[in-house]
Amino acid sequence: MTSEYKKGIFFALGAYVLWGILPIYWELIDHIGAFEILAFRIIFSMIFMILLLVVGRKQREAFLRDVNQLFIHPVQLVAIIVAGYVITINWGTFIWAVTNGHVLQSSLGYYINPLVSVLLAFIFLKERFNKFETLAIVSAAIGVIYMTMKIGEFPIISLMLAFSFGIYGLLKKLVRVEAMSGIAIECIVTAPAGLIYIIYLWQAHQSSVGLNMSTFLLLFSGAVTAVPLILFSAGARRIPLSL
Repeated sequence: MTSEYKKGIFFALGAYVLWGILPIYWELIDHIGAFEILAFRIIFSMIFMILLLVVGRKQREAFLRDVNQLFIHPVQLVAIIVAGYVITINWGTFIWAVTNGHVLQSSLGYYINPLVSVLLAFIFLKERFNKFETLAIVSAAIGVIYMTMKIGEFPIISLMLAFSFGIYGLLKKLVRVEAMSGIAIECIVTAPAGLIYIIYLWQAHQSSVGLNMSTFLLLFSGAVTAVPLILFSAGARRIPLSL
């Protein structure tokens, strides 16, 4: 096992641990509407990533190099733009689900997601599995089927979360840019949509932000969003998607 492979496991594990505890954070700011949270999350993520690029010379140079390469290869540029909006759909679904009492379906979505990633890796990346890995996949599938039956309703939220993040992971695997460059580009291309929605809410006098604790906590949503995504991207570059 190479050092890069080990780093990939560590980065991916760190991302999933953070995502596991973040529902607590989003629950603390549920006084703000789900889609308003999403819009501010996109904008604050962009600001956070720009700040990281400003203070980090190596990261800034890598970003400029990656942007140049993406314009040379427009298919990859389109792929990373699509990735930005796919993960935005995932965020929006997740925040709405958590703030509207669908925590079980949200959790189930991230149990289904690894199976989706395995399926996508098998089909598009031609990854293959040994007997022990196949046993693990079958065991996970049985567990997911059981949990789905226990919920007692069609898991539309779970499937949206699983497939949106599965597709995002596949796109991150296919677009070969540095982790921070990729997240920065995704934030930049999706920020206009978030800004337009916030302006609409302000003009319609429907914004929930103000002098309260929820708004204060919302200020950290950029870092809370970007850090696990950077870790995930760094992991995806180093290890098989199915892992």
